[in-house]
Amino acid sequence: MKAARMHRFGPPDVIIIDDVPRPIPSEREVIVRVAAAGVGPWDALIREKKSVVHVPLPIILGSDLAGIVESTGPGVQQFKPGDEVYGVTNKDFCGAYCEYAVAQAHMIAPKPKSLSHIEAASVPVVAVTAWQMLFDYAEVKAGQSVLIHGAAGNVGAYAVQLAKQAGVQTFATAGSADLDYVRGLGADTVIDYKANKFEDVVRPVDAVLDTVGGDTQRRSFHLLKPGGILVSVVSPFPERPIQPSGVRSTFFLVEVNMQRLEILTEMFEAGKLSTQVGSVLLLEQVRAAHEMLAGAPHKRGKIVLQIARSEER
Repeated sequence: MKAARMHRFGPPDVIIIDDVPRPIPSEREVIVRVAAAGVGPWDALIREKKSVVHVPLPIILGSDLAGIVESTGPGVQQFKPGDEVYGVTNKDFCGAYCEYAVAQAHMIAPKPKSLSHIEAASVPVVAVTAWQMLFDYAEVKAGQSVLIHGAAGNVGAYAVQLAKQAGVQTFATAGSADLDYVRGLGADTVIDYKANKFEDVVRPVDAVLDTVGGDTQRRSFHLLKPGGILVSVVSPFPERPIQPSGVRSTFFLVEVNMQRLEILTEMFEAGKLSTQVGSVLLLEQVRAAHEMLAGAPHKRGKIVLQIARSEER
């Protein structure tokens, strides 16, 4: 089978297309005939050896996937060959940029019928991240308020939609070109972060979701209500000296599982969430996809690799 692998760490050109044996499932594993695989910043961190996840070379990159179950290993009862699924491969965030991927059975779920494989492959990591930020860590409830930084980004866009569905008042920061897009997602107040200081617009909130880091993160602590929390997926070590007393902060790595995916599936099927697919490329164009991660021009939304040629684009 074809697989996008790296035999050394470095820039996008370390990724090559290899012919490798088709995998055989072990206990509680599923082989997925991959229709599409999502491309995310964590893939670039692994490629550059900057990730907290350490996997020995050679590495098949990629985590998000959508496709059709080809076979199942011992102990797998919830899936059978022919099932359409989406989710992630494993806790090491590797193994999806290929024609047949090994996935942990508890980290995938039936694909939403309302989504194409390409759309479904854009969902798992970023949407579950947003869900966990809001509900597992910030524990926001209807009537509370949240400030979401980077609201036009892949995680931020889901966070805005989820907050709206939960009845949470939402402040959001974005660039000037994305203000209308973020308003359309349901944000109550959208701030152009280049034109205005968000501190001048946002009143104290119960939670801040940080997908930006740096100075934005530091300034946000002072907008938290007593007992409020800043949840970051950027920096594992918020700078304690600038964190006021009486507020909290936390950093986490996403945990995609069937239960969280099924919650999202219900929302997609009910029309309460929408995907934002950006540039779609073929597996052979994987280097270009990683150049987009590094700043090359691309469409707003999640970059996705089309693996199965028959999948719609």
